Amino acid sequence: MLRRLQALPWFPVAYDVAIAVLVSWVAWRYEGESDRLIGWSMALTLLFRRRRPMLVMGLVAGLAVVQYLVATDLAAYDLALLVAMVSVVTHTRTMWHAYAAGAVVLLGSVVAFGGLLPFGGPVTESFADILAFGGVCAAVWLTAMVLRTRQLYVASLEARAATAEREREHLVRLAAAEERAEIARELHDVVAHSLAVMILQADGAGYALKSDPEKAGSALKAIADTGRDALEDMHRIVRVLRTGRSPGQAPDTDTGRRRVSLDDLETVAERARAAGLKVDLAVEGDRGGLSTADGLTVLRIVQESLTNVLRHAGPGAQVAIALRFDKDAVLVSVVDDGAGRRAGPRSAAGRASGGNGLVGMRERVEVSGGRFTAGPRLGAGWQVDAELPVRTTA
Repeated sequence: MLRRLQALPWFPVAYDVAIAVLVSWVAWRYEGESDRLIGWSMALTLLFRRRRPMLVMGLVAGLAVVQYLVATDLAAYDLALLVAMVSVVTHTRTMWHAYAAGAVVLLGSVVAFGGLLPFGGPVTESFADILAFGGVCAAVWLTAMVLRTRQLYVASLEARAATAEREREHLVRLAAAEERAEIARELHDVVAHSLAVMILQADGAGYALKSDPEKAGSALKAIADTGRDALEDMHRIVRVLRTGRSPGQAPDTDTGRRRVSLDDLETVAERARAAGLKVDLAVEGDRGGLSTADGLTVLRIVQESLTNVLRHAGPGAQVAIALRFDKDAVLVSVVDDGAGRRAGPRSAAGRASGGNGLVGMRERVEVSGGRFTAGPRLGAGWQVDAELPVRTTA
């Protein structure tokens, strides 16, 4: 309940006003005009104890000295000096101010009760009484120091909690951005490759429809198979969006759906051949220890490379795909001859910046901790090389 009140914006002002009213009331009970004037001055000064604690401490101490000189005795409203001391300890930003405030109050109590000033009153208190009052002042100072330490500790906890919250929100945004980028890469690979194959197959079927109906039928069948597989991939990506899992790591729990993996490599190569490319696929080594995510990355690199060959070189291009599975790394190389056409500056620039294919491949490889290079060959054609570290499946 107290912490809720302290959190209210008007509570500190009301608290300070209540203290000032209390000191004023105590001073008003004295009959002397000087007592009332000094006590009310102390009360008014205490209203600024949070903003300028050390200045308030000096003013209140000076008024206490004036009161002692006038009355040669302590007054009840001199407790404002303890309030000023507590304000310094709890609100000052410099620690030596806190020690100085405690020393002033302690020294003042010893001087006042011990009659050490030549103009002070006679010593009427025993040493035990002086020690008791000094102990009270020390206890108040220590209590204020404990409150200060607790305030600093709470402030540090709040700052750490705020920092942790900001870091957590930042990590959530980074994770969301990474997931969106991965889904975008997956969508691009599925849609771009499938549409490229289907368009070329449809063009071929249109040309061969009258002259070679059997070849046109095969092309139409390839279009249908490619479309069905693309639709299956789209269903898988939609399930990823609904469940929040990564496309490259989400297990396919629906047994009625096709699971994309490195086993589809031959199918991708065969469909590229059906689209008019001359594909030579060479695989060396054992790929059984490759993780599912890295296997999908290898498949998408080959798939996107073939899509680029279909787009830029067209049917009739010769493509050599070489995969080597070593113990520590997987090497992927896709080289095409550009159908005999030189890769001029415009063609190279178009491949490098005209779409998301190369960007997506590079991001996939970098996420896996590998290296990726792509660019025109000397003469005609294009070459894509990637190296992925092997991460054995658990």
